[in-house]
Amino acid sequence: MLKLYGKIDFKNIAFKGWKLFYVTFNPNIPDILKSQFAFIVDNHNYKKGFGSYLSFEKVKKDIPNLFTLKNEFQYLSEGDVIRLDDNGGYACIFRLSSRYNTLLLTEQCNHYCLMCSQPPKKQDDSWLLDQSMKIIEMIPKNTESMGFSGGEPTLYGEGFVNLLRRTKLTLPNTGLDVLTNGRAFAQESFTKSIADVAHPNCTFGIPLYSHDPVRHNYVVQAENAFDETIKGILNLKAYNQRVEIRVVIHKQTIDHLIETCRYITKNLIFVDHVALMGLEITGFTRANLDKLWVDPYEYKNILSEAVRILNHYNISTSVYNHQLCTVNNDVLPNYQKSISDWKNEFVGECDGCQKKSECGGFFSSSIKYRYSDNIKAFA
Repeated sequence: MLKLYGKIDFKNIAFKGWKLFYVTFNPNIPDILKSQFAFIVDNHNYKKGFGSYLSFEKVKKDIPNLFTLKNEFQYLSEGDVIRLDDNGGYACIFRLSSRYNTLLLTEQCNHYCLMCSQPPKKQDDSWLLDQSMKIIEMIPKNTESMGFSGGEPTLYGEGFVNLLRRTKLTLPNTGLDVLTNGRAFAQESFTKSIADVAHPNCTFGIPLYSHDPVRHNYVVQAENAFDETIKGILNLKAYNQRVEIRVVIHKQTIDHLIETCRYITKNLIFVDHVALMGLEITGFTRANLDKLWVDPYEYKNILSEAVRILNHYNISTSVYNHQLCTVNNDVLPNYQKSISDWKNEFVGECDGCQKKSECGGFFSSSIKYRYSDNIKAFA
């Protein structure tokens, strides 16, 4: 697991607040551009003029804006984008080599999901939106895809629309995945403002946890959530927006999974994709684990039936966040390696497995809490 943020040692900081920098190992950056870069420095290669300096060793020179990194941050590569704070805060915001770059827009949310991996906070964090506005200007134009997540990004209202508009203009060829609970789109005027942006390749990933409104509302811990989510999906599709329905499978949703998929085929057959997702044991999931945990191996036949139903109606379907040894063979055409590289690991039982390179593995955050009792290496 890669550590993407933390506190690090610092000295001689000359800027206030936070700043974004490109990472570079190149001492020959043109002087006019140096202020945009954090130069990886040691005791022998110091060059004046860079916006900040990063080091993996104690540097004797009296260098301005110097941050000392631990070896766990050695993954940094040329062209990555990092945030440095005047109090020693560090975050790797964009990794040039990764396919899994997602910008966190807010930790505020109008849901309180039982298994939320990013527990909501009430304080104003609109600086994250400001950061995202700046970051998209720094991302290479040939970036294939990226994501926006929260909390709930649409709580920004027109601010979110402006970010989407700027992303379209700045990164016109970059596919965009937005994770949202979809309720804001129940307002047709807001949906229209999104559609008017006319982003050429944007998908809204919206959770639907049950065909039963009471069950869905219980999982997300919010009244009227089901009705507004369904209306939001309908509005988005009425305005020709791409929609992915996301179903996280756990003890509160597994008994409804087949009926939920049937509901989708009868009422939402026009959605662009359905993702059936394994549980990540982090955030609120840890506190609610007894309410949520079910061994994926125990529901593999239910998962097969759910996939069969969706496939029968030609709905594009993927199975995410599962291990190959916990699913039936008939699911394999829909199986995806989906866990982001920075939080993906394997357990000891996987040693020597002949299918390890094809398997999605585990969330690093989940391994020490719970995983299937039926993990085995394929010979």
